[in-house]
This record gives sequence, structure tokens and C-alpha cells, in this order.
Amino acid sequence: MTSRISVLVIDANDPRRIAAFWCAVLGWEVIEEEPGDPLVITIGPAGGSAPGIDVVAVPEHKTIKNRLHLDLRADGSTQAEEVERLIGLGARRVDVGQGPDVSWVILGDPEGNEFCVLSRSVQDLPLSQRID
Repeated sequence: MTSRISVLVIDANDPRRIAAFWCAVLGWEVIEEEPGDPLVITIGPAGGSAPGIDVVAVPEHKTIKNRLHLDLRADGSTQAEEVERLIGLGARRVDVGQGPDVSWVILGDPEGNEFCVLSRSVQDLPLSQRID
């Protein structure tokens, strides 16, 4: 037997804001909101076909580079178009020491959690590597 990813977790000072950001980025929706301490908002694709993301309220601010991050591929647009769309949603460019010759773009969500936008779009991948 092996383990399976159940959910990814993002710590946030403002979980509603971060959940809304990631829903807009991924075209997902809020699946569940567990009030209490801490507030937990679960987001995911309609129909729940993939592991979702739990956005969990925490009191501390992010202070260092993430040790784990998401890599995104544009779906139906170019990398540059997707980067501009994400910046319009509240992302910002982040420098974590990457060189000038990397093929990906590093962005941070509204609270600074880093993620990458890869150079090839979903449509550029061989069919065997696409997840539909």
C-alpha cells in the first residue's frame, strides 16, 4: 500500500482572501468552510476530481521562502498572458535567487506564498502528460 495526497494546505492570515485568490487562479470554488479556531476553507474543482487545498488561518506572517510550492501551467494561453492574468488577480513577481536564464516565472500570492508559472502550456505537453 502507498499513501495518496488528500489535500494541500496553505497557511494564511486572511484565509478568505487567499481562498478567493486561488479559486480565481484555478477556476475552482469553495467546497467547505469550517468556522472556528482556526478557520479552514476548503477549495477545489467542481465535482472534487482532484486533491483540494485547505486554506487555514494562522496568526504569524510568512517570513522565509516556501519549502514546498505549486507549479502551474497555462491552459489555453501563453506563459506571459497567464502571468499578467495572475498579477491582475493580486499576485506579484518574487525573486528567490533564480537566475536570469530560468524558463519559469516565480510569483507570490497576496500573502507572499511562492508559486511558479512554467514555460510550456498544457496544450504543449504530450497527451500522456496531461491530466484532464
